[in-house]
Amino acid sequence: MSIDAVKRELLVRHLEAWVPAALHRARRVVYCHGYADEAGMAEAALRVLTDQADLVRGRELSMVAVGDDLSTVVPLLAAVRSEAGDAPGLAVHTISGGTDQRLAIALKAAGANRVPLLGFLDASRAPSPPAPATVAALTAGKPAEVLMVLAPGASAAGYRATWPLFTEVELATNGEPGQLLAFGTTSGKSLESFKEALWAVDEFAGVRYRDPGDPDRHLIDISLTPHPGPLKRELLAHLERVGSATVTELRTFALTDTIYRAADATRVLHSLVDAGTVSRTPTQGRLGGDVVIS
Repeated sequence: MSIDAVKRELLVRHLEAWVPAALHRARRVVYCHGYADEAGMAEAALRVLTDQADLVRGRELSMVAVGDDLSTVVPLLAAVRSEAGDAPGLAVHTISGGTDQRLAIALKAAGANRVPLLGFLDASRAPSPPAPATVAALTAGKPAEVLMVLAPGASAAGYRATWPLFTEVELATNGEPGQLLAFGTTSGKSLESFKEALWAVDEFAGVRYRDPGDPDRHLIDISLTPHPGPLKRELLAHLERVGSATVTELRTFALTDTIYRAADATRVLHSLVDAGTVSRTPTQGRLGGDVVIS
């Protein structure tokens, strides 16, 4: 399915950016792959890790795969690990018995406390979404982040309070609800990186994004320069609620409460000011972060 292709590429792109940054920050790093029964996604993740073998030397990079029954996944991951050759700092741990039941235990066994930690939880085909405690267990990392996928119609609202920074995007192929992709992190830089990866993935036929915060539920083509219409409406609605806000606050709102990037908000604000739709204080000069928009 093309939605699976989008998810796979997004995971690969984010891992490719996350692993070098995490290994630069710490000598020990943990990647946790929940619902790993879907072998294709787990294999793709491990291939990214093995491609970073040179960076692992003198450090420790662990992949913890958790799922219901990994009996078919284990040999596949072992083959990828063997194919990669010598990478003494890379370890792969697999644990069956259920993601909700085993993830927190697996993280503790892997020594994931207070080390860079990324969790990937694709529960789009699971009978129920991840338990809040399962997602919260990933906050043991420092810094910590989670990329998760929920089934169509599911809500990520119960996870938002767990993460200082949180954003959502719907993967859709038609007018019906699509799978919900959610990203939570303790790092603003990582959120920026995720948003860049979100818009950089290849445009697979029929797959578009929908902003969960857009009441009109417009579908948006995947593009490095996404259509600004929904963001313009959401920024104006936000300003109607709060009265006024600085450019920095509006950039942060776009980053966390919409599917757009902070840079997209800056471009939209320029167009709104130029059109006279909103006012700015001061009225002249660069549209810097401390400029107030009303």
